[in-house]
Amino acid sequence: MSTNNRRNFIKKSAMLGLAGVTIPQFGFSANSEDQKESDENSSRPKVLFFDVNETLLDLTAMKESVGKVLGNRSDLLPLWFTTMLQYSLVETVGRQYHDFGIVGSAALQMVAANHGISISEEAGREAILGPIRSLPAHPEVKQALGDLKEAGYKLVSFTNSSNKGVETQFKNAGLLDYFEERLSIEDMGKFKPHTDAYDWAARKMGIQPKECLLVAAHGWDIAGAVWAGWRGAFVSRPGAQLYPLAPTPEINEPNLKLIAERLIALK
Repeated sequence: MSTNNRRNFIKKSAMLGLAGVTIPQFGFSANSEDQKESDENSSRPKVLFFDVNETLLDLTAMKESVGKVLGNRSDLLPLWFTTMLQYSLVETVGRQYHDFGIVGSAALQMVAANHGISISEEAGREAILGPIRSLPAHPEVKQALGDLKEAGYKLVSFTNSSNKGVETQFKNAGLLDYFEERLSIEDMGKFKPHTDAYDWAARKMGIQPKECLLVAAHGWDIAGAVWAGWRGAFVSRPGAQLYPLAPTPEINEPNLKLIAERLIALK
């Protein structure tokens, strides 16, 4: 073998040797991260946080009220809700804050105006705030919450609605006794899904983001929570979808009963 051939042989052998050492290390690192995430997701979170409207409470009565004031244009309801969410975030980005119901009324006036419908500020507020105070819980909610409490979980509501609004809703729906705390972003002035809202809620409960799990029926809420380092359980009620560009939450079930069963099974 010539000198050049020997050099090439040694060089190639060294490169193959390095590859043989390096590749398993990369594989081990990836497997370790996967195993760590799997272990975390198979253990119980310290606190379960629950969104309120649609997740726990049935919005049918409010949708009917809003549809009526929009001239029975029920097809405009999704546009109204997305407009309300959009402008709640506009307020957060602009360092402003109004009660979520007030933002909803303003959004209702905007949608109505764009479709040739005239709604006064008072009529808009009444269409939303009237029925939203007395919404019933979805049929499976009370049993699921009771089972989770019996299993030793700490339950906390966490909503964009006001403190007074949620208290009234829970009294009327018979949900007050299921929750140890009620958190409203009214107390910190930034609407979900801003990351600061989830960070604030975790601090309020004295735990780390990875120890929090949000139960919600809104893809935007689950996305915000997961991006903030929380775990998530999505209630895929009719019409609800996860955001495809956000990480997939560990639990995705059509109702709270099935989610409760999954959570109770964690050790």
